[in-house]
Amino acid sequence: MKRIMMVLALAAFAAAPAAAQWLGMPVWNSPKGGTGVTINGDFGMPNANGGKGTAFGFRGSLGLANLQLTAGLSNWKPDGAAESFTSVGGNAAFRIIGGSLLPIALNLQVGAATTGAANAFPSQTRLTAGGGVAVSVPTPGISIEPYLSLTNRWYKFSGVSGTTSNFGWTIGANANFGMLGFHVAYDSESIGGGSAGIIGIGAHIALKAPIGM
Repeated sequence: MKRIMMVLALAAFAAAPAAAQWLGMPVWNSPKGGTGVTINGDFGMPNANGGKGTAFGFRGSLGLANLQLTAGLSNWKPDGAAESFTSVGGNAAFRIIGGSLLPIALNLQVGAATTGAANAFPSQTRLTAGGGVAVSVPTPGISIEPYLSLTNRWYKFSGVSGTTSNFGWTIGANANFGMLGFHVAYDSESIGGGSAGIIGIGAHIALKAPIGM
C-alpha cells in the first residue's frame, strides 16, 4: 500500500514550469510577467496525499516583452524515503493581455521536466499546459499580483507504456518591493479520485523591475 501511495504521489508531482512543474513544487506562475532576469528560491511542502516531506528549488527566468522563459530544478525528499528526487526542467509563458496599463493579465504556459530514478521508482517526464489570470493590486512601495492558474499535467514513466493525465489548479500571489520580492502558492491536483496539495513559498530578485511597477 505504501508503494502504491508513493506512485500516486509521484504521478501528482513529476515536475516541469510555470513558472514551474518541478517535483514537490506548485506550478508557479506570473500572468503579468515582466522583462529582464529574475532569480527565484523556492520551498515546497506537499500534504499527506502528495507524499509529504519538503522540497527545495531554484529557478531563473528571462522576460522578453510578452514572453517569459524559465529554467530550474528542485530536490524533494518524501517522508520515509531513503533518497530524494531531483527534477530539472523549464517552461515558457506567453502573456496574451495585460501589462503596465491593464490591471488584469492573462497568459498561457507550457512546461516540461524530468525526474531521475530514485527509491526503486523509474525516471519520469512531466508535461504541463494551461493558463492563468492575475489582477494587479498596486500599493505605495509594493506591487501585489494574486493569480489563479488551471493546468493539465501529463506523466510518462520510463519503461511503462502510456501516459497518465491529471488536472490541477494553483492559487497564489507574487509581491514585489522594487528588486526584491516574495511569492506564495497552493497547488491542488486530482489523483486517484482524490487530490494532492502543495504549499509553496519563496523569494526572488528581479534584475529589472517587473512590468506594472
